[in-house]
Amino acid sequence: MFLNIVNKVEEGIISLLLVLMTLLVFAEVVMRFGFDTGSLWMQELTLHMSAWFVLFGASYGIKVGAHIGVDAVVRLLPNTVHRVVSVIAILACLLYCGLYLYGSWVYLAKMYTIGIGMEDVPVPGIIVHLFTDEFAWDVLRIDSEDPKIPLWFAHGILLLGLAMLVVRLCILMWAVIVGKAEGFKFADEAKESMHLAEKEEQQNGEIKA
Repeated sequence: MFLNIVNKVEEGIISLLLVLMTLLVFAEVVMRFGFDTGSLWMQELTLHMSAWFVLFGASYGIKVGAHIGVDAVVRLLPNTVHRVVSVIAILACLLYCGLYLYGSWVYLAKMYTIGIGMEDVPVPGIIVHLFTDEFAWDVLRIDSEDPKIPLWFAHGILLLGLAMLVVRLCILMWAVIVGKAEGFKFADEAKESMHLAEKEEQQNGEIKA
């Protein structure tokens, strides 16, 4: 039940980020080429939203098998050996995530302590007025005189995304151990390309007929 809720929230956030990025880029293009102007905060916000999209997508990609991998040799191994190799690979991925989680925690802690804000993305005025100056700085690290979204919050996806990745890897490893999966599920680009080529050939044949 809990995982189903997490999945729905994750899918909703990814969809929302994709829509918002598309709208921001569209607005920026219209402003730039239609009115010969632009907005720095749009560019910076789009950049950070794309980072959120990628790091959320990394964990979601494991769930749906969207990552690309080279498993030609692993597929030749016997079932049991295949699963053992998969567990070793997952443990290596968890070690990688653990190192980056530690580094992300150190980095975000420093950003929080220093209180650096984003260069061009302001905090909406309606939010600034909800807090006292002392609370805004002591708790949120928002400077009331120049209210910018704090970097610790903007870059917080480092911690959240990697934590989600660890959860997905642990779920996958358990599935491999109990025999519900053999290993990573990878996207087969060659198979998909062949399928698209066959579909296009069929359509061309129907048009000629």
